[in-house]
Amino acid sequence: MSKDTKKAGHLNLEGERIHWDQDMSYGQYLGLDKLLAAQNPLSGEHDEMLFIIIHQASELWMKLSIHELTAAREEIKKDNLRPSFKMLSRVARIQTQLLQSWDVLATMTPSDYTKLRAHLGKSSGLQSAQYRVIEFLLGNKNAELLRLQENNPDGLKALKAVLDAPSLYDETLRLLKKRGFDIPEDKLERDWTLAYSADKKVEDAWLKIYQNSEKYWDIYELAEKLVDLEYHFQLWRYAHLKTVERIIGFKRGTGGSSGVPYLARALENSFFPELWSVRTRM
Repeated sequence: MSKDTKKAGHLNLEGERIHWDQDMSYGQYLGLDKLLAAQNPLSGEHDEMLFIIIHQASELWMKLSIHELTAAREEIKKDNLRPSFKMLSRVARIQTQLLQSWDVLATMTPSDYTKLRAHLGKSSGLQSAQYRVIEFLLGNKNAELLRLQENNPDGLKALKAVLDAPSLYDETLRLLKKRGFDIPEDKLERDWTLAYSADKKVEDAWLKIYQNSEKYWDIYELAEKLVDLEYHFQLWRYAHLKTVERIIGFKRGTGGSSGVPYLARALENSFFPELWSVRTRM
């Protein structure tokens, strides 16, 4: 490398003029020093690195999901639906990424996992504050789950804020009311800390929208974005269940849950029940 090239702060590489001396590098912008130093296996087992990275990467995708869902909720609240469509579609695609992560984790055999399981202590994905924030944002609320964050002040604060606020679906129903649909008052102003329960009048409103999709096109499109979101979320839940079953069978979870039976019950929960039941009536 010539002295002139060094002074210019660039490198001629295969005909390309690549900068190497700059105020902000790739690694600095992404904070890679901290990110890549965050994997600290405890067991000495080869597969623990896989286990840690899969779950850390999932938490990063969940962070982005929360960012998108929170913004989408605000856009729906403002009756500004077009930006929300992109945000909701993005979360559904994130779920596809999370779904594929189970394929990678499933390369861990029961024997591999048994060697490192004791080092997890009582830690469990059940304790993921971000996962619970997503569930609460979508409407599957349970105040008892706040207790899992008692030793995590930041997680507890974030979860409490979402618990006390209308969910994505709550804001959607409020929008339907603004647009002139007959939505019961007890669905518009209620105790937001409670999980949503289905209502026949809400289903009737969705039926009207689906039967007149050209007239209510933007709301109809919102409905399909929500269905797509829940569809991908349920696929992720199912893949989680089958991966756990494949690796530990029907053993209890490290956090104390029943394991596979607990995950199976979660599949019965629907975030947007009338958007599924209305299909039977069409």
